[in-house]
Amino acid sequence: MTLKGSEVSSRRSRLLAGLLACLALGAAGTLLLAWKTVRDLRPPPESLSLGDAPVRKMKILDRSGIPLSVTYINHWNLHDALPLRDVPELLRQAFITSEDKRFFEHHGVDWQARGHALWQNVKALKAVRGASTITEQTVRMLHPRPRTLWSRWLEGIEAYRLERRFSKAEILEFYLNQVPYAHRRRGVVQAARLYFDRDPDTLSVREMLALAVVVRAPSSFDLRRGGRGVDGAVRRLAANMKRRGTLTEDQYRSAVEDRIELREARPPVDATHFVQHLHRAGAEGAAFGSTLVTTLDAALQERVRHILGSRLRDLRSSAIGNGAVLVVDHRSDEVLAWVNGGAMAEDAPGAWIDGVTTPRQPGSTLKPFLYALALEMGWTPATLIDDSPVAQAVGSGLHNFHNYSRTYYGPLRLREALANSLNVPAIRAIQFTGTERFLGRLRLLGFQSLAQPADFYGQGLALGDGEVSLFELVRAYAVLARQGEYRPLRTTRAPVTVSEPPRRVFAATTAALIGDILSDPQARRLEFGDGNLLRLPVQTAVKTGTSTDHRDSWIVGFSSRYTVGVWMGNLDRGPTKGVTGLAGPGLVLRAVFAELNRYGDAAPLPPCPGLAMATICAESGLPAGPNCPGLQEWFEPGTVPTGVCSIHERPGRRDSGGVVVEANRSRELRLQQPTPGLRLAMDPRIPDELEAFPFKVPERPPPSRIEWLVDGEVIGATGPGVCQFAWPLSRGAHLARARVWRADAPGAEETPEVRFTVE
Repeated sequence: MTLKGSEVSSRRSRLLAGLLACLALGAAGTLLLAWKTVRDLRPPPESLSLGDAPVRKMKILDRSGIPLSVTYINHWNLHDALPLRDVPELLRQAFITSEDKRFFEHHGVDWQARGHALWQNVKALKAVRGASTITEQTVRMLHPRPRTLWSRWLEGIEAYRLERRFSKAEILEFYLNQVPYAHRRRGVVQAARLYFDRDPDTLSVREMLALAVVVRAPSSFDLRRGGRGVDGAVRRLAANMKRRGTLTEDQYRSAVEDRIELREARPPVDATHFVQHLHRAGAEGAAFGSTLVTTLDAALQERVRHILGSRLRDLRSSAIGNGAVLVVDHRSDEVLAWVNGGAMAEDAPGAWIDGVTTPRQPGSTLKPFLYALALEMGWTPATLIDDSPVAQAVGSGLHNFHNYSRTYYGPLRLREALANSLNVPAIRAIQFTGTERFLGRLRLLGFQSLAQPADFYGQGLALGDGEVSLFELVRAYAVLARQGEYRPLRTTRAPVTVSEPPRRVFAATTAALIGDILSDPQARRLEFGDGNLLRLPVQTAVKTGTSTDHRDSWIVGFSSRYTVGVWMGNLDRGPTKGVTGLAGPGLVLRAVFAELNRYGDAAPLPPCPGLAMATICAESGLPAGPNCPGLQEWFEPGTVPTGVCSIHERPGRRDSGGVVVEANRSRELRLQQPTPGLRLAMDPRIPDELEAFPFKVPERPPPSRIEWLVDGEVIGATGPGVCQFAWPLSRGAHLARARVWRADAPGAEETPEVRFTVE
């Protein structure tokens, strides 16, 4: 059948129209594809350095750049990146062979690998292989998208554009530092530390190949969860690298035969409580970029942690569970070590309590500040303070203050009273200064924990009533070390912002006197003896403290450059078995100063030019006469005592019985019992003839003979070394005194009469 011309023409028209429609549709589709592609494409970054990346949590470093904290919550690995030149060559080759063997040949997309992967997926009727290049994986990290065909199209274009902007070396460096692993780790450094607790350049051949394999499926291949399939993948990668000539025969055998041994990652420095303090104090504002450089010395921190831990282990039988040490360079005001130690497990209740900042009873460690105030109010190191029993009314009762050793020494110079940490002279000192004034001075020193009014603490504040922290205590002793100037302590190396300006709390001469007293081994012999732990090789001012029931033991000291404080006790506030500041923390302080002096300035305390030296009588504190036991003492200008001591020149006198009695010395002998105004009550349940009360005098110096007198009559005598006498009780008002002979004196010395009552 033949078609008419008109029909042929009509068919051609329809075909042409259809073709034009197809072309138009194709053009529209192409335009749509181009438009959508342009719309969805993202530009490559200006830089791969990530210097301006947002920081969720900063990395905290010690003063030399050693990490004190580890964080993995930031989107990028901002802290553990390696330059490409520092990544081991074998590790680089393992990643290239495993992930993109033609990395240096393509321009972003490996079309040959894509075609091969497509053919394998078609044959398997499922996705069994991908063909993303290292550049495309880098794009995927920079521009995360759902895993779709459209995403693959965009990633290919963006990979091409990325390679036009950056070199292969820059892309590979970024990839090796940011490739994701399990447990929020990124990059080969964090992965090596996660699985092996080592840096990449220390890994074996098998471990390096394992890192390259695990990135294919970080969750499935996670070595911490068994890593099923990793062994086979490592063997295949090793064989492939051997064929390519990037593994030698020996390296191949090592990759196939060696075993992978996982190790728990440990922080390089244990400074957990210090880091927590920085976060609480808002130190993030001092961070530079993603890092915060602190004043802490990581090497010293670890040495001090070892010293404290060793001493706490030695004291386990004494029921001490915890301790803390704070080391400060008071010249620069920088915290160098902030150490907590103890037996609490990390998940135990209270494990996060910081012994450096937790307030505890300070014992005798506040006494130097009390005596410093007394010096500024007119006392001198030679001022005599009566060390005899003292009682204070508490409500309707009576509180008796006593020294730690239960020994009383009579009149003592201020130097001896402070150096021996005697309690009774401290009570007499706070009675002189007033509790309100002393509390005000403590607050100027930075003791913010003492927030109650003065009458809440009472005179017991001199002995450590109230609670302060080790941080506050060390900061206050640093004021003495700086010769009276208060400056806040620094924990970061950031430029100083004046949030709390320096202030003078004590005169330089006052602080120098206190430092001289606390570093005087001769002055502390009464209570501490000779050659004790407080005698350090380099001049160091040291003060101990022990709280009620031995719950807290302290020692604080300062040298010409460093101030160190140590606390020991139990964070659950349980008592210890008699541990004192000397017996517990004393050895720690000595060892810490030995470390500091080994590399630092081992110089004596700096002299204060404003002080004057004079020779005084050791007993009266007055300028020494020709027969006085003389010693050298420092005084502030205008405070040197006037006159000359004459007590060693006075002749003896005879009492009514003809006994030679020395005139009372300024270091006056007194009865320890009974005390003035004492009221005794006889017990009706005990026969009167069996009731007795002990009279006592100080044990030092030892007596050769004592006569005990009541109401002017000798009622008994005791022999050499005996310092007490049991007096049978008798109702009524009485006067008691003692007549004491000593081997080093020509006659007897009498105590003042004491009035007391028996009811």
